[in-house]
Amino acid sequence: MKVQNLRNHIRFYPPHHFVYYPILMVFLISSVYFAFTTDDKLIWAFISITLIFLFCVAFMLRQHYALTLQNRIVKMELRYRYFVLSGKRLESIEYKFTDEQLFALRFASDGEFLSLIERTLHENLTGDEIKKAIIHWKGDYSRV
Repeated sequence: MKVQNLRNHIRFYPPHHFVYYPILMVFLISSVYFAFTTDDKLIWAFISITLIFLFCVAFMLRQHYALTLQNRIVKMELRYRYFVLSGKRLESIEYKFTDEQLFALRFASDGEFLSLIERTLHENLTGDEIKKAIIHWKGDYSRV
């Protein structure tokens, strides 16, 4: 498996991103084309609207379910790491962080984790700034 870093940490699910969506887009484009070029405009307009709806629903549901669960898991992992490394509970300061900051902190190695938490609290670093500050990247290879 390739070592994960700032440039390659985004993942794709090939059947979804490179099969389902392209096929749906081809159907959508052709139905819009037929809606404007044939005599059966009403049926093709209906098919176009249905495909747009399917596209939106598929995208929203896939993202929503997976990311909601993963966000909870990442926060639990961060709480555990913080407790192991500091002996304190992260919940006492967790409210001071945005989700973006917390999710960026997961990439920090154990040696950088506590110092990046302190730095983020004092400097209010954004998620991207946290990621750029990480020297020893700890990959998250299970994120969808």
